[in-house]
Order: sequence, then C-alpha cells, then structure tokens
Amino acid sequence: MMSEAVKQDQAGMENKIVLDELDRKIVELTQSGLPLVSRPYDDISEQLGIDPSEVISRMKRMLDSGVIRRIAAVPNHYALGYKANGMTVWDVPDDKVNELGQKVGQLVFVSHCYHRPRFLPEWPYNLFAMVHAHNRDDARLLVDKIAEVIGSDDRGHDILFSTQILKKTGLRFNQ
Repeated sequence: MMSEAVKQDQAGMENKIVLDELDRKIVELTQSGLPLVSRPYDDISEQLGIDPSEVISRMKRMLDSGVIRRIAAVPNHYALGYKANGMTVWDVPDDKVNELGQKVGQLVFVSHCYHRPRFLPEWPYNLFAMVHAHNRDDARLLVDKIAEVIGSDDRGHDILFSTQILKKTGLRFNQ
C-alpha cells in the first residue's frame, strides 16, 4: 500500500510525497518515540528485517521532505528536576524578529525559540523562547540573559510558567 503525504512549499504549492509500506512501518514504530536503547535504529531495523542504514536513510528522506519535522529527544523536564519551565514572550521589531530569534535560539538554556503572530491589542508578543530552570528565580535570571541579547529591541516581555505537562506527540497515522 502506498500513502501520500502532502506538504506545501514556500510558494504555497502542494507537493505530494509518496510513502511506501516500509516508510509507514518506520513511522508506526517511531511515532511514540525512538526505542530507549543504545542503538535505536538497529532495534527498528531488526523488527523490519532491513539494514539500519536503510532505516536511517528513509528517516532522513522523510525529514528532508518535511513528512516528519524533526528527530529529537523530548525529555520530561519535571522528572529531571526542572520545575520552573517558562515560555518567555517578547515584543521585538518585526524586521528584527528572525535575527533576534537566531541569537536567542542559540543560547544553551533555550530549548526552542520561534516567531509567532501578534494579536493586537491584547497580545503584542511575536518572539517565543522556552527556558527550563530548577525554580522560578533561576528562570528569571535566564530571562534577564535573553533580555541582554535582545538589548534595546526588547519592547516588553513576560514569562508564562507551565503548570502541567501536556502530552507531546509526533506524526500519527490514522488507523
């Protein structure tokens, strides 16, 4: 059975990416996360009866084509002792949001950083950066470091602390 994934390119055109049965099986085996073993691709390849390099090349192709967005660890920050997890939100000039986002995203204590639209007048923020700390005071110190990077382009910011962990999931096939 062949499946098609549809991705829009930057011009808004739809591109169809064909996934064969083996691609689907790889996604199904990894949609809840990679196996928690020292060699996860070997584990997947054993289940499928193929070489680990085939698993890796197929996942890379799906990643490069946009069928899957990323392959990454998703730690439980609370279990690791990080109880003050905060999404920092920043009002920065629109013409500098990409440049500043790159700088903020490179900070070792920022797990992810991205541009989001404003919803004026209620929501003036257009740059988001997630920080994780052991307590709120430590998180605020990290926010101060981000403010130093943004400098005079910081027209206002806030930190929204997490109160619970939401289930994070990746690509899922309807079954």
